[in-house]
Amino acid sequence: MSGSSTYGGFRRVITQMEGRRAPMTFGPGEALPPEDLDFAPLKTRLVRPVEEPFRSSDSTFAYKLRELSAQFEGEPELLALHGLLIASLRRRDQPAQTAPLFLRMWREEPEFLLEHLDARWLISAVTTFADHGETEVQRRLGQALTVLFSTIKLYETERLHSGIEPWEAFTEIRKRPRRLALKMDAYAIHSGGLDVNMLGRLWQDASEDAVIWPLAQRLLLLLDGDDRNVFRRFKLMREARQTKTARESKKLFEIKRVSDRSRVASTAGQRIEHDPHKIRWGVVSTVKAPLARIARFAAYHLKEGAAQIDLYLDQPDPVVGQFFGDEPRVRVTQCDEAYWQAQDKPRPETHQLRQLRNATLAYRASELDFLAHIDVDEYLMPPQPMNWVLAHLPDKIAALQIRPAEMLAGSERHFKLTDRDAGHEKYALAAVYPTFGGHLKGGFLSHVTGKVIVRTGLEDVRLSVHHLTLNGANVQNRAVLLGGYVGHAHVRSWAEFREKLDFRLTEGSYRKKDDRFGLYDVVEFLRESEGETGLHQLYEEVCADTPELRERLGQYGMLLTRDLELDDCCRRVFGRLPEEQPA
Repeated sequence: MSGSSTYGGFRRVITQMEGRRAPMTFGPGEALPPEDLDFAPLKTRLVRPVEEPFRSSDSTFAYKLRELSAQFEGEPELLALHGLLIASLRRRDQPAQTAPLFLRMWREEPEFLLEHLDARWLISAVTTFADHGETEVQRRLGQALTVLFSTIKLYETERLHSGIEPWEAFTEIRKRPRRLALKMDAYAIHSGGLDVNMLGRLWQDASEDAVIWPLAQRLLLLLDGDDRNVFRRFKLMREARQTKTARESKKLFEIKRVSDRSRVASTAGQRIEHDPHKIRWGVVSTVKAPLARIARFAAYHLKEGAAQIDLYLDQPDPVVGQFFGDEPRVRVTQCDEAYWQAQDKPRPETHQLRQLRNATLAYRASELDFLAHIDVDEYLMPPQPMNWVLAHLPDKIAALQIRPAEMLAGSERHFKLTDRDAGHEKYALAAVYPTFGGHLKGGFLSHVTGKVIVRTGLEDVRLSVHHLTLNGANVQNRAVLLGGYVGHAHVRSWAEFREKLDFRLTEGSYRKKDDRFGLYDVVEFLRESEGETGLHQLYEEVCADTPELRERLGQYGMLLTRDLELDDCCRRVFGRLPEEQPA
């Protein structure tokens, strides 16, 4: 900002402005018609040019009348009179009948004026209402439209020097990352509502006054229908982005087919945000884990852009609450006896049902745009920043399914994919897991369904462990994220595998679910036939981060490498690791 004045100060601005408003002068016998003038003859009588030559001593009235007579030659005299009244009203000390005559013309003859006047004269008319309207609405709306059309005239005139046609939108590549005058942020063309709010408010205000309404309506419709203004160019730029967005959507999402409309969670009427900088997403999780693991889970997702983490402690622990006490983005709920007594139903017996109850509770109270339901050993790994991904999600989609990648035990950077996600059939499982692959779904010990991140605010829906449900059925208006995964640290070590094995066989993900010979049967067979040696063989072949397993996975495109850097995330977000917390 230079500090110099554009006009040399507003005293000069006012002086220059007032110099253009000198009162109109009248010669002998010259005058505006009376306020009660009969308009009817002027609608049929046509304007004829003034024959007498102009003299420098003639009045400004005579000069303006000559100018208007030439402009409206062959047209109804009422139009020339309308122009003469406007010219007089732009000056100081106009005759007393001038404004009443102008306003009466628009009360009694709006259809005729709108039919015969072009847009330039209609703009002149509405600017006259700014100073001479007889109601507050007329004056306010006249002033607002004056500013609107004057600003359009200024910037559209400057744009003529750009070498770009008025109907051509600028391309994104030409944009410069600059602040506007007065340190204003640039308008968010693709997601902002400034233009719509401006025009919509003018339209609504105009409808409050019967006199100015026809004029204002016509001008706004003309503006909306003209392709040579910034509003239309914004539309073109949005459409160009939408086309690009559609292309990006095809790269990012597989849209699932809807076969049952009763299983569609409607997004109609939802406030849908497409500006990635404005999208707020978060995570809800029912956790039963050491503080060290909880802290790293929360830190990772905050670093990834989550606006909020809701932690429901299935095993209450005040130390966890104290650790997150100074972080407003992490909300800790101690699921103690008092918490469950405050619910409308008793504490569910299984941890899966407690997860569902807590997740749905968080969903219904959420003020975020999207909410993901994941476990404390899961990490969202989108192909682009999550807010950018969600900005491209089609409006009709209620839930985004994120496929799983199972972390290799002993690593925080190597994951394996299912055979199907890598584009293979079951033959790949036998090659990668020669002993056990034929009995493991996708080659995983844990779930192969993945998790969901869902739009908030939808009616009658619930968050389950893996899906968004509507009336007990999984919603069908969903998409699957392509190129992104939820990393699942299902088994971190041999010791953890053995420690959790019995629970997972009886209450967890290894439970016997059908007649198929699966993981439950494999574990039971190994226990009976080979004991710990057999279980360790299963762990080594399927879970452990070994060079041999990574090589086999890599050969079939089933190896995914992404460093979670959990310790670094925790230090960056919370300033320390929980283990470094003072006693």
